[in-house]
Amino acid sequence: MNPNPNARKNEALLYPFPEGWYFVASRKMIEKQGLLKRIWLGEQVVVWCNSEGRVCVAEAVCPHLGADLGPEVGGRISNGCLVCPFHGFEFDVSGQCVATPFAPPPKTARLKVFETREIQGLIFAWWGSGGRTPQWHLPEAPTADADWSGMEFRHIRFPGHPQETTENSVDAAHLNYVHHYDSVNIVGSVSIDGAALRNSFNFKRTLAVAGIRLFEYDVSAVANIHGLGYSFVEVREHSIGMETRMWVLTTPIDGKFVEMTLVSQMRQLRNPKGLGLGLRLFPTGIRTRIMNKILIASQEHDVMQDVVIWSNLRHRSRPKLCSADSDIGKYRRYCRQFYPDGQYYSP
Repeated sequence: MNPNPNARKNEALLYPFPEGWYFVASRKMIEKQGLLKRIWLGEQVVVWCNSEGRVCVAEAVCPHLGADLGPEVGGRISNGCLVCPFHGFEFDVSGQCVATPFAPPPKTARLKVFETREIQGLIFAWWGSGGRTPQWHLPEAPTADADWSGMEFRHIRFPGHPQETTENSVDAAHLNYVHHYDSVNIVGSVSIDGAALRNSFNFKRTLAVAGIRLFEYDVSAVANIHGLGYSFVEVREHSIGMETRMWVLTTPIDGKFVEMTLVSQMRQLRNPKGLGLGLRLFPTGIRTRIMNKILIASQEHDVMQDVVIWSNLRHRSRPKLCSADSDIGKYRRYCRQFYPDGQYYSP
């Protein structure tokens, strides 16, 4: 079933742009494309980096005469600077105009730029309500040594809201009912420290192909949430002996659609056990890449099950919760801090 783009049309929705850090692009993609243009939290932005690797995320409008700076209309990068296609004004990664073809650069000509943060080659930018500066920061990057595989990416766009997608991290009941996980068990309780939320849970999951049960995963997971756009999930699978980590990054686009980026890495699978013994026929790097691709495909499958629901639900500001839903209430109270102007709900 495909998402219905009109399902939420006339509903009273959550305010579309909660304050926080949101994914923009991977460094690899920025370096490959040279200049990117995105619709990001209702803003038309351009993204590039200079020769020193410093990334800039800026409004895609020239402060000179308002030209579009995107590559589709002639915007380009020259010596690490963004060049306007209209009159050739050049802007460095701080947003300052540093040269024009005709006269000294005006000191007041400056792009609107967004503060950035990089984690493992993933570029995030801060969106502040009313232009506020960052009120909190993303966590330190996890280790990036050679023991971890390369990253696998999946991108899914659908009508939705980052508060609703992130709510899955505390909604244990849906793991069984929607995704058919078994033995779902919350470990301890949800912990909250400012903009950080942490939840731990265990579950089992059957891998089946064409309806034939092949294997049962035994999983322990820890979800680390920082705002509504950044989820970092540490996963241990005990039956084979796999250690993986996944980022689930939901970025609002235009107030209606969001883009969810799934990013997966796996620690080198050196000594698989159980039914994973057959993987030892392959070199360590190859077996690790194979399993990483299988796992992110499985995660994408689960997300697509959720997308059907997210795309068609009607948000309830006062949900009728049952006794098993206490963490949802705690999560929604946590979310209020990301609406500093009192815009927790739109009218």
